[in-house]
Amino acid sequence: MTIARQPRICFLSSDAPEAEEARAALVRRYGSSPLEEAQVIVALGGDGFMLSTLYATQERDIPVYGMNRGTVGFLMNEYREDGLVERLNTAEEAVLNPLCMEAECVDGNRVKALAINEVSLYRSGPQAAKLRISVDGKVRMAELVCDGALVATPAGSTAYNYSAHGPILPIGADVLALTPVAAFRPRRWRGALLPKTAHVRFDVLEPDKRPVSAVADSRDARNVVRVDIHSEPDIRHRLLFDPGHGLEERLIREQFE
Repeated sequence: MTIARQPRICFLSSDAPEAEEARAALVRRYGSSPLEEAQVIVALGGDGFMLSTLYATQERDIPVYGMNRGTVGFLMNEYREDGLVERLNTAEEAVLNPLCMEAECVDGNRVKALAINEVSLYRSGPQAAKLRISVDGKVRMAELVCDGALVATPAGSTAYNYSAHGPILPIGADVLALTPVAAFRPRRWRGALLPKTAHVRFDVLEPDKRPVSAVADSRDARNVVRVDIHSEPDIRHRLLFDPGHGLEERLIREQFE
């Protein structure tokens, strides 16, 4: 990613004390531009704050460079106060397209939300969920009995998807991972890889007896009866990473740890 040698930087931070202290130190050293005038955003916090920053600024088409002042920091770079301008000028850019979730609830309410990592369904009652799965309008699984299921992007494949024994996807792969969570029937089904253009639909069977909720990253819908999921190619989230420490390298490294 090539930007101005002295880019106009907007520093944003989570409300964690460590992140706020880091922002104050960086602003003193580099100054800070208003968001509407910035050429690059530096986000200070953890992965959750990075996701919220990307959502809040997605209409501006501004790259976001994260520095970890949180816990995991998979989407973040190492925090260092020195050499920030040089790091920004040599950073590598990764472009992510989010998923769109459109959920219909038992009461007729509809919830639409975006997800950079995954859209997940999970049982919200004592009994296992029963789901019917369709891909591009064709029923692929008439009944999946499980604790839940999810559709993950490559960027999100190391998160909930990986914990559910789903595959890690290369960041440049034009595929999505469809992964069951604690599948009971069919017991041996491990999920599927789908083209990025696929439209996935989950229909909840017996929703009154077996209630299901859906979550797009952190936005949830309770007591859903159906959930439609597809990629949004027109929305681009631009992340910046230090050379050699981008998402592709991190995804590969995760598979050998």
